[in-house]
Amino acid sequence: MDNHPISAYQLGHYFKVDGKQLQEQYKDYLSYYHSWDQKEHAEKWLVFPKNQGEYLSIDETALSNGELYTIVTNKAAKGRKGAIVAMCKGTVAEDIIAVLERIPLRVRNKVKEVTLDMAANMAKAIRRCFPHARRVIDRFHVQKLASDAVQELRIKYRWKALDEENKLIAEARKSKQKYQPEVLSNGDTLKQLLARSRYLLFKPSSRWTPCQKERADILLPRYPLLQKAYLLCIRPNNYILSVSTSFLKFCG
Repeated sequence: MDNHPISAYQLGHYFKVDGKQLQEQYKDYLSYYHSWDQKEHAEKWLVFPKNQGEYLSIDETALSNGELYTIVTNKAAKGRKGAIVAMCKGTVAEDIIAVLERIPLRVRNKVKEVTLDMAANMAKAIRRCFPHARRVIDRFHVQKLASDAVQELRIKYRWKALDEENKLIAEARKSKQKYQPEVLSNGDTLKQLLARSRYLLFKPSSRWTPCQKERADILLPRYPLLQKAYLLCIRPNNYILSVSTSFLKFCG
């Protein structure tokens, strides 16, 4: 359990022993937990200066009971043993800074690059604690932001189509006529087209199924602004570079 990601329960099951009892024995007698030098403050913060490398990542994660922790990791460890450089309870910039400053400045000055999300508190902490490091926005967060913007635009058009349809239904009832919605060439109505186009807008056109391609050929020419947003979203290299640069300039 010291060297491999396996729980006491799994190990106990393998050797046909009580996993819960093995966990208690390991904690109390085998792991040196009670003599751990960081035990007293482990719930609030942890620091492992020896794990630091030149390329780091910082992010927040929810651990037990949904409590948020900020974690700084060494990219070179690739998530394995020795990856954690520092951990802090909460996401307040001043708390993160106080923990990271426990690492000697001469060690922190060796960091060349830190990958982070678009939160201003993270940028502030990295700027203060790793003054020589280049800050790089994580591609995942920028791509998600772009995808969310595309979906918000699609939803906006769908609500507009629903409002227009309700208005036409009301007018048809007043004139005692049966309302017939417009049926597009693929068999969708307009509101169905906007609802069923959700997933195709997450993918490049090369990965569309035949049905998705048919739907996109109707949707995108009909909504030029949505088409423009989609094209920006699927060209991540230039888009991410632009957004990341703007954000870092904003954060100073």
